[in-house]
Order: sequence, then structure tokens, then C-alpha cells
Amino acid sequence: MQALMMDRALTLPSILEYAAAYHPDTEIVTRTVEGPIHRYGYAQALTRSKRMANALKAMGVKPGDRVATLAWSTYRHFELYYAVSGIGAVLHTINPRLHPDQVAWVANHAEDTVLFFDLSFADLVAELAGRMPMVKTFVAMCAEGDAPASAPVGTLVYETLAAAQPESFDWPELDERQACALCYTSGTTGNPKGVLYGHRSLVLHSLALVAPNAFDLSARDVVLPCAQMYHANAWGTPYAAPMVGAKLVLPGRALDGPSVAELIIAEGATFLLGVPTIWVGVLDHLEQTGERIRTVKTVAVGGSAPPTALIARIEAGMGQVRQLWGMTELSPLGVANTPLARHAGETPEAAALRKVKAGRAVWGVDLRITGEAGEILPHDGESAGRLQVRGPWVASAYFKGEGAQAFTDDGWFDTGDLGTLDGEGFLRLTDRAKDLIKSGGEWISSLDLEDAVSTHPAVAMAAAIGVPHPKWDERPLLLVVLRPGASATALELKAHVTERVAKWWVPDEVRIVDALPIGPTGKVLKRELRDGLAGG
Repeated sequence: MQALMMDRALTLPSILEYAAAYHPDTEIVTRTVEGPIHRYGYAQALTRSKRMANALKAMGVKPGDRVATLAWSTYRHFELYYAVSGIGAVLHTINPRLHPDQVAWVANHAEDTVLFFDLSFADLVAELAGRMPMVKTFVAMCAEGDAPASAPVGTLVYETLAAAQPESFDWPELDERQACALCYTSGTTGNPKGVLYGHRSLVLHSLALVAPNAFDLSARDVVLPCAQMYHANAWGTPYAAPMVGAKLVLPGRALDGPSVAELIIAEGATFLLGVPTIWVGVLDHLEQTGERIRTVKTVAVGGSAPPTALIARIEAGMGQVRQLWGMTELSPLGVANTPLARHAGETPEAAALRKVKAGRAVWGVDLRITGEAGEILPHDGESAGRLQVRGPWVASAYFKGEGAQAFTDDGWFDTGDLGTLDGEGFLRLTDRAKDLIKSGGEWISSLDLEDAVSTHPAVAMAAAIGVPHPKWDERPLLLVVLRPGASATALELKAHVTERVAKWWVPDEVRIVDALPIGPTGKVLKRELRDGLAGG
């Protein structure tokens, strides 16, 4: 027997249509690339998205065509999220922090036909235009008077295109399983791999994001994503915020501590999200200036595991931490560290131990831990193995079939992460498979070493890597960046770690460095550190 329910396709334009109808004046605020703050409501955002949808159709963009962006988190980028996907085309958000060779490679691999770019990338586009032969149309995301002289000949201007089009547009009837967005992994090993999202998967993912066990968003919130819109769709916030009518604050290109703190305070942000390095910068700024943040309820931290000490700093200076884990392949959310009812009376020590875990799966995501022979390991908090996932917003393959080895024969995605699941369902990541340190036939977790040294008050960031050893195969090297104005010796930091880990885990050397290499998604590039050591 079939249900007697209306069959309405789950498509992205419905989200912005809802926001415009029921939250028309709720603001989208942008720190623009040009400098000034821009603000308008969801109703105006919908109108401008429809103008751009008309412009794309006038350019000849067809369903299935890939339309690329090289852009920061701005209101124009937000409009393209809906205009491109809404006409049945595929929005390809290129990470501009990739090496220029990789930028050209992903544009060609995706077969992009149109490229929208922010002013700050005009020189990069001019350099690469001849290496992207399938891109026939370039569009500068600015007003006519700001058009860059260095752009390729024939470059169009966003505001001129939009102004020439009518405000009305009827979204076509789309198959909810139709592709709508394309993001490439950061390419830390080999070429980047494309993750192709669909309308249905992103709508379902957005519904999961706004739920209390995940982001817990409503129309009363002010959302400030410090994950850029080219990084896994800003962790879904350009869809989740309008879905509930939350105010959305877009930081543009400025993710330094002072700029982010200024936006948080000026706009009354209640929900923040970003990688740990962002919050280190914000907290350092607050401590140096004495400014206070009073409106934030939740700081969602993902991308890499936040050390215990950073969690404590965030909760003392900004708001409650909610650790997240996900991947581009998961749209990106997989788990969120939301307390259960039984945790209401937990001690500060117990809370700290819980918060350092990645979290519990949100509805829609299944998790399992597998051993070396592929066996399913128990949820006992101790049996560590490979983390595998499946769900309606988890990739089933990479674009054009690359990386097939990451997908199992029985329908799971192998994340490359290692971890445990405990009896309450909390995932604890022990390491990336490629970052584990094997010493004397036993494994050492680089994450645990980093967490141990980060509890020292002088430490801002740390990275543990394995270095070759003639007897033990590998031994840990711990690289540490100190906080501004702080001091500590390598011997002092080594002694600090010695008190907190097993004796055979203690690094042979702790080295204090000025900085660590940060990748295009805000993570420390451990491969670059290992390559640098190998090269002397």
C-alpha cells in the first residue's frame, strides 16, 4: 500500500523561497572584498538570485553544466549557491588556496564552462585563463566601476549582468537526485577528488544540521561561519541558516582574529563555526585587547581535533564548544558532540574528557569501526580501527570514478580516519591512518601527543610526526608554536608531555618553531613537515 502524501521534490531553491517568504527582512551581512559592510534581507537575496538565474540562462548555461567560483564568503557567492543550482547546473566552488596548478587541474577535470571570481583573484585568473580552455566566460564578482584591469579580455561584470535581467524567474522542476554542487578534496595526497552533491542530499543534510543534536539553529540565531564557502559549502550554513530564518554573517576574506572578533561583537553572533586555528587567533586578540564576547552560545569546532587546552580557552572566553567531525565526502557533517541528559551533572573533569571526543552520529549517518581483517569492532571505547560511514548525504563514489578504493563492496565509505566508538556511541578519533607513528611495532597517536603538549599554557599549536629511526622504525618529533609573548624551553615542554603519556610515547625531540604549514582548509600539513625533514 502506497502512502497518500504529496510528492514534492527536495530541491535547494525551496530553502531560499521559504526564507524570503517567512523571514524576508532577516539579514545576510557581508564584510565585502571591497571593504565596506553590506547587508540585505532574504527577500532581496532571492530577487537577486533570480536575476542571476536569468543571466546564467542568457549566457547559455544548461542543466548539468559546471559553473565555477573562485570566491570568498560573500552575499554574491551566496546568490550563486541558489542561482546556479536552481537552474539545474552544478556549482563548482574552487578552493583558491590550492596551488595554481591544482586550481587549473580541478577546473579542467570538472569541465567548467563559466568562472565567477572575486577581485582578489583577478591576477590568478589572468595567469590561469590560458590553461583552462573549457572556460568560455569569466565574470568578475563586483560592480562595473570596480572591474579589474588584469582580468581576461571579455570578462563580464556581475552587477551589470544582474541589473540587465528581470526579477522574476520560475525555477524549473528538478529531479531531487540531480547534481547541484561539486567540491574537491584538498588534495593532500595526489590530485584532488571531486565530491558531487545532489539537491536531495543537501536538503536532508541541512535538516540534520539545524536539529538540536547538531547545530541547534532557529530564527533567533546569528550564524557566523568561519569556514569559507569554498570549503565543503561552508559546512552547510548557506543552506541551514535560511532554512530556519537565522541571520547569516559572512566574513569575506578576513579570518584574522581582530576581524572575526569585530564581526562577532558588532553583529551579536550566537553560533560560530570553524577550524581550531581561527579560534586561537580570536582568543589571542581578546586577551591582548581585553574585549569581551557576550552573545555567543556555541562555538562549533571541526576540521581537526581541538586540544583540551583550546576547548578550555574557548569556553572561558567565548562560548560552549561543540566539537564536530565530518568530511567533504559527508557534505560535511557526520558527528556532533552534544551532551546527553545523563551528562547534566558531570564533573568538570568528566566534561573535559567527553568534549575532547568527536561526538555522536547525527540521524542519517551510520558509523562502524573495522579491524585489519575487515571485521566489525565492538563499541567498547577501546577497540581502535578504521572509521567507515554511510548515509543519504555520504558520497557513494568520486566524480569520474577516481579513488574507488575508498568505497567498500558492501556500500560504506572508508574515511581514512582511525578511532573508537564507546558504549554511548561517542566517536573518538585516534589519528588519520597516514599520521600514525609506528614505533617498535606499536602505534603512537599524533593527536594524543599534540593534546598533551597543548595543555601547557605557553603552547599555541603543535604537530607530532614520525621520523625514521634505525632501531624503532619511527620515533615521534613534536613541533610546537608558542603563544604570543609566552616562553618555554623544549626541555620544559618535553617534561610536560612526559607526565601525560606512556613513557615509550615521549618524543625523542621537541622543537620550537615560528609557524607550522597550514593547508587550504586550515589543517596542519603534516606531509609537508615530513617531506621537509626527509629533504634535510
